[in-house]
Amino acid sequence: MSSSKEILDTKKYNKLIVVLSVLIPIVVAALFGIKIPNVKPLAFLPPIYATVNGITAIVLIIAVFQIKKGNRAMHEKLMKLAIILSVSFLVMYVAYHMTSDSTKFGGEGTIKYAYYFILLTHILLSIIIIPFVLITYVRGITNNIEKHKKIAKITFPLWLYVAITGVIVYIMISPYY
Repeated sequence: MSSSKEILDTKKYNKLIVVLSVLIPIVVAALFGIKIPNVKPLAFLPPIYATVNGITAIVLIIAVFQIKKGNRAMHEKLMKLAIILSVSFLVMYVAYHMTSDSTKFGGEGTIKYAYYFILLTHILLSIIIIPFVLITYVRGITNNIEKHKKIAKITFPLWLYVAITGVIVYIMISPYY
């Protein structure tokens, strides 16, 4: 059972979670539509941010293994790293799209439908995952462990899917850059 202090600590984060969960997708969408004039395209970024997504997936898996082994301190460090990696991905992704034209997928037939399905689910879940990650993190740092475990069972597979599909989308579109 959670103490009243832990519940208060969690509640003080709720407004921030809501604000960030709404603001991040809106800001990203707005920035996505802005092209910085007279700036050389940052064409080197896609393989870097795809690699960051892959590393995020690995970090998430290792973090789960660490908590299952009872290594809470390492789990917490790895989860903070996963958040930092996800934020760095987002910054690079936005920077790339603010300096470069979007790349059109050139595949045809079944592969085209597979690509767009993966891309669409990746984008939608990357928006949906924001409040899940924030709530899960807050429940962990406020020591609300039972509720943390409960939501982490949802957050982990969603976040892992987003990280892995980010790499898959890059691999599928990379021949068309």
